Amino acid sequence: MATNKGGLDDSISPIFGRCQTFTIVEVNGKEIRDAKILPNQYASGVSGVGIQAGQFIVQQGIRAVIAGNFGPNVSAVLSQAGVEMIVAQGNVEDTIKKYLNKELKPLQTSQMSFGMGRGMGRGMGRGMYMPYFQPIQGTSKQQEIDMLEQQMKELEKQLEQVKKRIEELKE
Repeated sequence: MATNKGGLDDSISPIFGRCQTFTIVEVNGKEIRDAKILPNQYASGVSGVGIQAGQFIVQQGIRAVIAGNFGPNVSAVLSQAGVEMIVAQGNVEDTIKKYLNKELKPLQTSQMSFGMGRGMGRGMGRGMYMPYFQPIQGTSKQQEIDMLEQQMKELEKQLEQVKKRIEELKE
């Protein structure tokens, strides 16, 4: 699960690749048995963070991931590895319980629509894409606005890094 600080009392990160931590939850049936927190060592990277974070999750043997949103590149990595992706927002423990009770459904390939009509998992090139935003179950209008504003701030940071690099290359 993509989380902000980590742990069952934390909230789900709105963006998978740039989440600060992963809360790895072990379940038995419908019961939570254990939870451990792993830092996302790729969160502050310039590009490719979704792919790297996705590969890290696959290496951990995770079968399902919950986050506020999944970019096209990480969607391709997780999908190819057979990892379920669940879009949700809210408290970690409550969301896990909803998932275990089958109140939350994994994304289907048909729901992963990114880029400019070139197919799932393909943007317009190196990290440039137009994401498809699916309404998130169980969130208020204000929570969704807050989440989208946070995503916008992250994208603005990335854009500034790109602009800075272009200027460096022009010199």
